[in-house]
Amino acid sequence: MKTYYYVLASQKFLLEEEPLNEVLEERRRNYKEQNKEIDFWLVKQPAFLETAEFSDSKAKVPQPAAAIISTNKQFITWLKLRLEYVLTGEFEAPSSAITEPLASK
Repeated sequence: MKTYYYVLASQKFLLEEEPLNEVLEERRRNYKEQNKEIDFWLVKQPAFLETAEFSDSKAKVPQPAAAIISTNKQFITWLKLRLEYVLTGEFEAPSSAITEPLASK
C-alpha cells in the first residue's frame, strides 16, 4: 500500500478561481527537466470521497469537488499554504474501501 496525500476543494475553486493550471504545468516542466516521475494528479469528483471514512470531508466541500492527489506530502503541504481554502488529508490505497486511489466517481 502507498500513502496518498491530497488537497480537496470545489471544482470551481480549483479550476476557475485559482491559477492552478499554471502551478501544475510548472511542476510538470520541473519534473521533466529533472527526469523525475510525475507523483501528482488532478482528479475531478474523486471516488475516495464516496467512502464512509470521507463523508465528513465530502460534506465540507461544495460539490462537485476536485482533488490534487500526490504521493509527495511536501508538495501537498506547499499547495495547502498557497491555496489556503482547501481541505487536506491522506489515505492508504489500495484498500478494501479505496481500490483505485485516482478514480473519479
